Amino acid sequence: MTWEVLSIIGTIAFAISGAIVAMEEEYDILGVYILGIVTAFGGGAIRNLLIGVPVSALWDQGMLFQIALLSMTVVFLFPQGLLKQWRKWGNFTDAIGLSAFAIQGALYASEMNHPLSAIVVAAVLTGSGGGIIRDLLAGRKPLVLRAEIYGVWAIIAGLAIGIKLVTSPIELYLLFILIVCLRMASYIYNWKLPNKPLTTSNNSFNH
Repeated sequence: MTWEVLSIIGTIAFAISGAIVAMEEEYDILGVYILGIVTAFGGGAIRNLLIGVPVSALWDQGMLFQIALLSMTVVFLFPQGLLKQWRKWGNFTDAIGLSAFAIQGALYASEMNHPLSAIVVAAVLTGSGGGIIRDLLAGRKPLVLRAEIYGVWAIIAGLAIGIKLVTSPIELYLLFILIVCLRMASYIYNWKLPNKPLTTSNNSFNH
């Protein structure tokens, strides 16, 4: 298993995720491709801007762009029944993408000798930034910020790399597996962070 393979898996997962959201919102085929590309590569683009990597570095990932386009085309042509099957496994593949990209983002920032805060931000943006952009473009509340624990696992990956708790390739793979397992556990058992809604029931105004 190599990071290139993980990048491919993550790219496929996020591209398909963006395409499915676009189809749920009844976008045309151009909207499907745009939302899928943004989901797969948006987080990396923002990360590059913040940590000083040229955004043009994304264009060196020609193979990943081709894989993303192919994945979205296949999904667009899928019968509707098969898309329902994808959703059953989609969270697992998405967890793989989150873990792989969060670790990669943290490694990028660490190799550039950025402080811990920048390493954590790079991990979060690379792992979940594309999904945030996808949801905003689709007119939805970002899933990362309101559903089962998601972004926290990217923060943990960034901290582990930033404080040098994880350094060797074997440790990185173990961290990868751990983040995937934690993300899936939070989805299966519906773990949520505490929240405090400020909305007031309409009944309180009906006197």
